[in-house]
Amino acid sequence: MAPKTKTIRHKVRISAKPTEIYDAFMDPEKHSAFTGGEANGSSEVGGLFYAWDGYITARNVELVRGEKIVQEWTTTEWPEGYPPSLLEIGLREVEGGTELELVQTLVPADQADDYDRGWHDHYWRPLRRYLAKTRPTK
Repeated sequence: MAPKTKTIRHKVRISAKPTEIYDAFMDPEKHSAFTGGEANGSSEVGGLFYAWDGYITARNVELVRGEKIVQEWTTTEWPEGYPPSLLEIGLREVEGGTELELVQTLVPADQADDYDRGWHDHYWRPLRRYLAKTRPTK
């Protein structure tokens, strides 16, 4: 029997350029700065990226700066026998900033609610604060 999985979907607007958001995700130094957890690894297709002090491991599947991030994604709590989830982040410039659309498929069903909240608590809110501090004032 196949493992039970769920899909997480988010659509958020952030007052920053798509390239600023992309760089905050894919540059380990910037990722660490906005999340508060150590990030390291590769920002190249095929490379591994680690976030949150090694809690998250991602393999970069497709990367288009300012447009798209696709990763195979697991955590240290990932249940045995489950394939990695597929994380897809699309970035689209809109008036006043960027619309970010996240779709994360193949998330273990019993962990999906925690990861869903985690995106808000550990990514969207801190990312907005970080980008507001790094933006030049007029």
